[in-house]
Amino acid sequence: MELNREHFRAIIYYNIQRQLSQQECLAELLRQFPVGMENVDAVLKLIIEDRHVTYREIGASLKISKIPIQKILHEELGVNKLVSRWIPHLLTDGQKASRVNWCQKRLTSAVWVFQGEEKPTKVIRSRSVSKKLVATFVSKAGHIATIPLNEQRTVTAGWYTTICLPKVITELRKINPERSIILHQDNASSHTAPKTRQYLTEENVELLDHPPYSPDLSSNDFFTF
Repeated sequence: MELNREHFRAIIYYNIQRQLSQQECLAELLRQFPVGMENVDAVLKLIIEDRHVTYREIGASLKISKIPIQKILHEELGVNKLVSRWIPHLLTDGQKASRVNWCQKRLTSAVWVFQGEEKPTKVIRSRSVSKKLVATFVSKAGHIATIPLNEQRTVTAGWYTTICLPKVITELRKINPERSIILHQDNASSHTAPKTRQYLTEENVELLDHPPYSPDLSSNDFFTF
């Protein structure tokens, strides 16, 4: 006879009257209903075919209730259902090594400078904040420039090289016309576009490398905001 929900309620009520705890009631139910090896094999086959299969789908397929399914899954097969953790990209060994090397270089970026020698300036473009899109640039000495995107919704190579970067470079050269400029930015398409690289080369701006798929290594996350 196939037991329904009312039958299980009656069994649970009886066990509660016997003053059994919740765990003891469940153990009693599992003990009283043998699962059968044919059901164990059938459940195993369903899991292998679809790792996302649910209790309801197993029960509908095999015509068995939740109690024996639970016993098969956790006692006979020893499986648990886990939710996968989302990550933006699955990094290769080479990309992981690139992250490590990049961090090590930043830890040793301090250099000796002779008297009278110009110090290079590192400029870091921060992420857009709030609902109004802006590009903010800072250096070791402090804030350099904040350029709003106005009606533009995304940063394109055209906007970056004709509006944004010219303002930043102009501000830097007002402060010290002779100082070399080092720009640090992530690997967004507008930053790595040939048009952007050509513009930076023409302006004699040195580009600081950034490891792939590593927005968490942006210095702005640690110092700016």
